[in-house]
Amino acid sequence: MLKIALVVCAAILVPVIAAAAAVNYPPSKTVGHVDDYHGTAVADPYRWLEELDSADTQAWVAAQNALTDSVVAQIPERARIKQRLKELWNYPRTGLPNKEANWYFFTKNDGLQNQSPLYVTDGLNGPERVLIDPNTLSPDGTVAVAQTSPSPGGKWLGYGLAMGGSDWRELRLRDVATGQDAADTIKWAKFTGLSWTHDAQGFFYSRYPAPADGNPKVFTKLEHRKLYYHRVGTPQSEDRLVFEMPEQPSWFPGGAVSSDGRFLILSVSQPGKSGNSIYYVDLKDAQNPTFDGPVVKLIDQFESNYNFIGNVDRRFYLFTDVGAPRGRVVAYDLDAPTAPVTILAESADPISAVRISAGRLVVTSMHDVTGRIALFDLEGKPAGTIPLPGPGVVSGVSGKFKDPELFIGFSSFLAPGTILRHDLASGTTTTHRETKINFDLTQYETKQVFYPSKDGTKIPMFLIHRKGLKLDGSAPGWLYGYGGFNVVMQPQFAVPPLVWIEGGGVYAMANLRGGGEYGEDWHQAGTKQRKQNVYDDFIAAADWLVAQGYTSHRKLALDGRSNGGLLLGAVVNQRPDLAAAALPAVGVMDMLRYHKFTVGANWASDYGNSDTPEGFAYLRAYSPLHTAQPGAKYPAILVTTGDHDDRVFPAHSYKYTAAMQAAADPASGPILIHIEANAGHGGSSGTSPVSKTIEDWAYRMGFGAHYTGWGK
Repeated sequence: MLKIALVVCAAILVPVIAAAAAVNYPPSKTVGHVDDYHGTAVADPYRWLEELDSADTQAWVAAQNALTDSVVAQIPERARIKQRLKELWNYPRTGLPNKEANWYFFTKNDGLQNQSPLYVTDGLNGPERVLIDPNTLSPDGTVAVAQTSPSPGGKWLGYGLAMGGSDWRELRLRDVATGQDAADTIKWAKFTGLSWTHDAQGFFYSRYPAPADGNPKVFTKLEHRKLYYHRVGTPQSEDRLVFEMPEQPSWFPGGAVSSDGRFLILSVSQPGKSGNSIYYVDLKDAQNPTFDGPVVKLIDQFESNYNFIGNVDRRFYLFTDVGAPRGRVVAYDLDAPTAPVTILAESADPISAVRISAGRLVVTSMHDVTGRIALFDLEGKPAGTIPLPGPGVVSGVSGKFKDPELFIGFSSFLAPGTILRHDLASGTTTTHRETKINFDLTQYETKQVFYPSKDGTKIPMFLIHRKGLKLDGSAPGWLYGYGGFNVVMQPQFAVPPLVWIEGGGVYAMANLRGGGEYGEDWHQAGTKQRKQNVYDDFIAAADWLVAQGYTSHRKLALDGRSNGGLLLGAVVNQRPDLAAAALPAVGVMDMLRYHKFTVGANWASDYGNSDTPEGFAYLRAYSPLHTAQPGAKYPAILVTTGDHDDRVFPAHSYKYTAAMQAAADPASGPILIHIEANAGHGGSSGTSPVSKTIEDWAYRMGFGAHYTGWGK
């Protein structure tokens, strides 16, 4: 346990803060670049920072990192936090099993391994064998196994490697019995599946054109995505082009084989649209598939979401939000595709996921952001529920289409993880694996509260803290938010919040609009011209925590990643007095140009873009880069990004930092940036090594702890 001092010593805090206020920031030159947006001139004085490999930008990065390292090195809380993070992270944990034939595949980490090795057993309780250990692929753990897909029958395991945090994938094949790799190597794949034909002779995947010089253009806009079929034992150059849309270079097609192997299901989305279309190709015979059948457009629209669940012969089951913001299940008869039948109608609780196993619909839903699982037959008749250990998160459900065996991942803020095994045939549920951690969880509690936002909307928020907390405003607060892309922020287990509450703090996670906590209406309420709702929700969360005595503004740290980094950038500019510290990570900060880099154009479904006059108007109103307030007294701000982040262009963070350093009142807290080398987007990408993750959390949480008085 951390040894926590009982008295806050102002003599310790004041000199460091005063010194930080006097920091001399590295020079950020300005250029006279001006863009015309629909008749409005907008200066972009830091445009040069978009040239990431230029000598000027590299020098700026080095100088900023040196400054940040020198300041953070003086923060004593960082070392204590890092040590405690390492102690608590050092616990055995396993991933959800995935079954093929008699093989069970799962990840397992002894504790502090940078990447979790992939294990396989012959039978559920057979001897464990390491099939792939990614820790042997790089000395620093920056090569990760980012996806796996066993072939039907289990001879091959297809897997995708991610290097240095990038979203690019290199696909390979490993013989499950021998542990040896085939010669097959697939490059230029990104955001792809790996879906086998049922003859196990090959798989479908999506990729982008190979660059002319052989080097991926990491940060350029991605176009001309195509679906290919790779046959085992052949070079990539012989892969068969299956589907492309040359007339629509920015559209996003992907493909997967149906559970019976009969159909290739194509899902197509386009930038700026929240919905997708569903096409299919009849492969005729699962064991001798043909590729010459026509592409049939079963659903051809881009206003609603459709997810293929599975099929029974020529009856397709889909999960959709069309006419049902909280989701419903419909069935299409391919011989009468214009008349879908509702199998499960929309209910009060939004559906998170649906799968078919052993003739049952396995439906995961949420009630006030906590998970539930219900069963139905294929006509929608209730067939029972699967009991869960308590309120928490269903992190995943795995199982074969015709197999009654299901595995369910469950956790909560104060429950580190359980894998349940459910037998659909007998209806019995047992504990397959239960994770233990060396932390006295009984001393803490989780609460869910509902607070009013600016417009009166009730917003849910989870709080965890020590039992018996005095509501006198003295506890340091850590407020996390995201609010976008229909993503649900659920109360799942993580180590960093434990360190914060153990030091006497309150950890809060607000379920902002823009997420999917209450279905598509909740999501849409935080998009495009309604995005300000998200910022109002987050500001209201902070003010509520202060008003209720959980913390105070001078003891509050704000946290957000990616779209959550944008959240922090916007909120801090609107309310510089809201918190003592803000930690925007890999944020989208230039809202006028975000769509011009990597996959940014796809985010227009949530953001809109500046190519339209109305989009320009509302984006400029909150864009963190464009709303920095000259002379504002800002909190201490630590911006973080990775130099290989090919999802959110690192220049977002560079330009924002330069603008904020130039604008801030000298009495502001320090405004710093840390650029991690050989690192990508982190977080949801799931490829960051444990050592880098711990270092990142210690860096960021140490900074937040120092300026909120945590642990004193």
